[in-house]
Amino acid sequence: MAGNVRVLVVDDSALMREMICDFLAEAPGIEVAGTAANGRKALDMLDSTNPDVVTLDVQMPEMDGLTTLDEILKRRPLPVIMFSSLTTRGATTTLDALDRGALDYVAKPEGGGPAVHAALREDLIRKIRTMAGTDVRRMLEIRRERAERMKQRPAQAMPLAPGGKIVSQAPHYNDKCIAIGISTGGPPALAGLFQSLRGPLPPIVVVQHMPADFTKAFAWRLNSISPLTVKEAESGDVLQPNHVYIAQGGKHLHLRKEAGVVKCLARDGENVSGHKPSVDVMMKCAAEIYGSRCLGVIMTGMGRDGSDGCGAIRKAGGFTMGQDEASSDVYGMNKVAFVEGNIDRQFHLDDAASVIATQVRRMWDRAAVGV
Repeated sequence: MAGNVRVLVVDDSALMREMICDFLAEAPGIEVAGTAANGRKALDMLDSTNPDVVTLDVQMPEMDGLTTLDEILKRRPLPVIMFSSLTTRGATTTLDALDRGALDYVAKPEGGGPAVHAALREDLIRKIRTMAGTDVRRMLEIRRERAERMKQRPAQAMPLAPGGKIVSQAPHYNDKCIAIGISTGGPPALAGLFQSLRGPLPPIVVVQHMPADFTKAFAWRLNSISPLTVKEAESGDVLQPNHVYIAQGGKHLHLRKEAGVVKCLARDGENVSGHKPSVDVMMKCAAEIYGSRCLGVIMTGMGRDGSDGCGAIRKAGGFTMGQDEASSDVYGMNKVAFVEGNIDRQFHLDDAASVIATQVRRMWDRAAVGV
């Protein structure tokens, strides 16, 4: 976009406002349009400050972050980046904000060391630059239309347990795997995907870029709307058909084979491809263990994490698919994977569940049921 990116900083903490403003003052091409200590003041300042991006605290007095977000999007659909504490409550509220139309979030630092501040600064500036100029109005319209189509789709009958979960054991899928990598725009995209997916299906492992304490709440949310069983991956979990394993925030998800079964292993370590958990780490493990029996899926998100992992899956004889530009909140990771020749087929988010189910049937199926 032409000119500097103008940012309205909204946070009830004077210390946080000062820190964010200091970060932005050091970033070429970005300027602080104004600051507000609560949601009401932020709404009053929208017209006078004319921001391109808003950073918004999740928990504030007078008007909380969710209410403020709704009002901002109603008055002037702008890219909004939420600032959230690393707590279960903060995670739940942030996920609500992403569902309502916030484009991304930044986790508030728990400590105050130089390394922590440097990482926060880099993350925030990168997200502001990526989000500036996003057509939020169009994105919200597309999401609303997608939600309406979801409501109108007839659900396919499947044998379900009393808790609403698929009861089929599908032993012929024990030695197969679906590996999904996703980042910015991921929570609403995965919610739609797992609400629509019907089994039987192979085990599904997912890396969604999130900090610690966010992924458990995210897994609970997905589990509540999906006929598949969704959980945060823990070391020792045995991969089972019709189950989804979400990588823990702040840890890499490795897979290892022991005594004929594949287990999850959550490990600390350095960032890989800029992230922890890293899509590349998980996908390379899946490629090594499953070979041609692995289906890789790369979806919306910033950066390039997952391209090398998709390449490893293809090299091992598996198949890879990438979300297309038209349906991505951020065409980044999936674009890099496509441009580098690591994607066999692209798909629109609306068709993700049916495309994945169809590919499962083509690759391995003797009795799988589609969407």
